Amino acid sequence: MQLPTLLPLKTEGESFAGFSYHLDGGLVPALTVNLNGQSSIYFEHHTLLWKSTSIQIGIKKLDGVFNRMISGMPIFMTEAVGTGPIAMSRDGVGQIFPLHLKRGQEIDIREHQFLAATNSVDYSFQMVRGIANILFGGTGFFIDKFRALSDDGIVWLYGYGNVFEVNLAAGEQIDVEPSAWLYKDPTVQMDTNLTNLSTGLFGGNSFTLNRFTGPGKLGIQSMSMPNILAANVASGVTSSNSSSNTEAAGVIGLASAAFKLFGKD
Repeated sequence: MQLPTLLPLKTEGESFAGFSYHLDGGLVPALTVNLNGQSSIYFEHHTLLWKSTSIQIGIKKLDGVFNRMISGMPIFMTEAVGTGPIAMSRDGVGQIFPLHLKRGQEIDIREHQFLAATNSVDYSFQMVRGIANILFGGTGFFIDKFRALSDDGIVWLYGYGNVFEVNLAAGEQIDVEPSAWLYKDPTVQMDTNLTNLSTGLFGGNSFTLNRFTGPGKLGIQSMSMPNILAANVASGVTSSNSSSNTEAAGVIGLASAAFKLFGKD
């Protein structure tokens, strides 16, 4: 099997889909995108570091508002338009990297690790299939889905620690610690593999891994989401909605997801 390879830590003057950007920094890197006045990018408001005064900030409404509300997902994003540079980052040691999507291409991404995307990329979500994946896979109820609709586009992600990528051949498999997977092609299947530890001191315990089956690429992060961020995510602090509304939506979303899960399986 091909070994996962480390993605580039820095880029200078990278261009794709009409956008130019660069990644820089050490422990907590930053993404800087140069807007040309013709296209826009969207992101969560708390990730903004600084911007040119010629860039205007507004609200981008996402599709499927009702489904997002009952699922506890964000219903708005911050949108930046204008001319000049704008920079974003997150509060954690990690690595920023781009995913260049050709028109019609789609990518599955772990919840809460999206940083920014170009306006040509659609942001939706799907429920994780299988009770084992939800309860033991460390993924949560939903997976973010990004798709380049009418044109090529870019999605920037923030991985904790460093980020590695492996390209799986058809039928090729790899086991990954549940909190370590970051993104995957839709063609990559994810299942949960439970191994019972029944020897000596470990009797009665189990070892949980996510098993991914190709074909397609898979992103792996070397560090779990920091506990403080995980706590903030659970309480709705990192949502673009108000925390009270998000907490309420999250509770409704969990109940709705559980109803759908146990009602179908």
